[in-house]
Amino acid sequence: MTDDLAIIWFRQDLRLSDNPALTLAAQHKRVLPIYILDEGNAGEYAIGSASRWWLHHSLTSLNESLQGNLSVYRGDPAIIIGDLVKRLGVTAVYWNRCYEPWRATRDADIKQQLSNSGIAVKSSNGSLLWEPWQVHKNDGGHYKVFTPFYRKGCLQAQPPRAPLKAPQGVHYFLDTDGASGIDDLNLLPNIPWDAAFYDQWKVGEDHAQTVFEQFIENGLHDYKEGRNFPEKNCVSRLSPYLHFGEISPNQLWHTAHRLGDNPNIDHFCSELGWREFSYSQLYHNPTLPKQNLQSKFDRFPWADQPDRLNAWQAGLTGVPMVDAGMRELWQTGYMHNRVRMIVGSFLVKNLRLHWHHGERWFWDTLLDADLANNSASWQWIAGCGADAAPYFRIFNPVTQGQKFDPDGSYVRRYIPEIASLPDKYLFSPWEAPEQVLLDAKVNLGTTYPKPVVDLKQSRTEALEAFKSLSADALPVNGL
Repeated sequence: MTDDLAIIWFRQDLRLSDNPALTLAAQHKRVLPIYILDEGNAGEYAIGSASRWWLHHSLTSLNESLQGNLSVYRGDPAIIIGDLVKRLGVTAVYWNRCYEPWRATRDADIKQQLSNSGIAVKSSNGSLLWEPWQVHKNDGGHYKVFTPFYRKGCLQAQPPRAPLKAPQGVHYFLDTDGASGIDDLNLLPNIPWDAAFYDQWKVGEDHAQTVFEQFIENGLHDYKEGRNFPEKNCVSRLSPYLHFGEISPNQLWHTAHRLGDNPNIDHFCSELGWREFSYSQLYHNPTLPKQNLQSKFDRFPWADQPDRLNAWQAGLTGVPMVDAGMRELWQTGYMHNRVRMIVGSFLVKNLRLHWHHGERWFWDTLLDADLANNSASWQWIAGCGADAAPYFRIFNPVTQGQKFDPDGSYVRRYIPEIASLPDKYLFSPWEAPEQVLLDAKVNLGTTYPKPVVDLKQSRTEALEAFKSLSADALPVNGL
């Protein structure tokens, strides 16, 4: 047994810098860093396949930063931590809060269990700029619209705390008796579908900082407008690093504000605000991943077309901008935000398939799959969430491609079988004359699919389905 031994329980905060829980634990004589893969309590929200890949490499990186002192376990944290307390004489336990409903319930039980045993236990905020309960309206209610949430709520609240430095001189302790190895968690896929990930991503705290620095140098100057173009180097690509806590929103926020005040910096910070808004929605609406925030959508006549869902998942809908996005997702574990809106709109409106299908597919295939962001974003695109895009706002994937991929480089990269088509027909090959298709070696229905739906007709059907929810006629405003 070791006197004055504190546990730092790493979760979605896999970093040493700006880690409030680690800073507190470091005040003890010895620190036991642990990670527990808890799939039992998670249930259907157990980490998805792509995220498991990231987690494996993130834990490996964290273990290296801890000089090989990360103790890894698999199972119920209440049992595992209880055993560690008894077996090793742990005096205190620290962690940074998670906000998924199942985690919050579990953590509250563990905190009570430890307190009842006389163990010092403290949780901290290491993942958000503001706690969900700190941002509220004057009457105490929570915001349901983003702009007042961010401008009146967040920006008028106490400013986000300054980032903490990584603690120095910590005496780490390794559990050599009860812990497993990272490989024993079996996080990596059994088939090499993740092969391209290694060329796209470098995982870990140091790489998160490098990616942020590169974004500041190359993308931030044109972020507000350039972020809409998938082939421009104007997005940060920090979402998986944020989700796994390899970098904190406080680090991003304060670094950005030190650079000055201009529309691009303001817009970048407002995107951090959207992340906060998603967590606020989940906190105040624990059923967000399952239930429509606007209950009228419980009556929406969703279609049941498994073949169309399969085509969407595989990037074989015959609609190039949609297919390019879905192939980017499968090949890289990531999708550009503008394209996420395009493919989401196509699924729930042109195909009229339930947003649950999109939420589940993204959960399994996105490296940055995050319960709050994923659920809130799908409810937004489906029109049934808080401050949602109206259902009648239907993205036209042809005009969206022409506007935001004007030279076709994004579509050609992910759909090489139609790369030889002229720009005029690249986003709507079904409109190309037969000779143009022949010259480009495109045989619709063979080398590339015919569209699974007619865009104009499916848009009309979607609007009719939406009108069925209310006797009041609603304005039509397509994009």
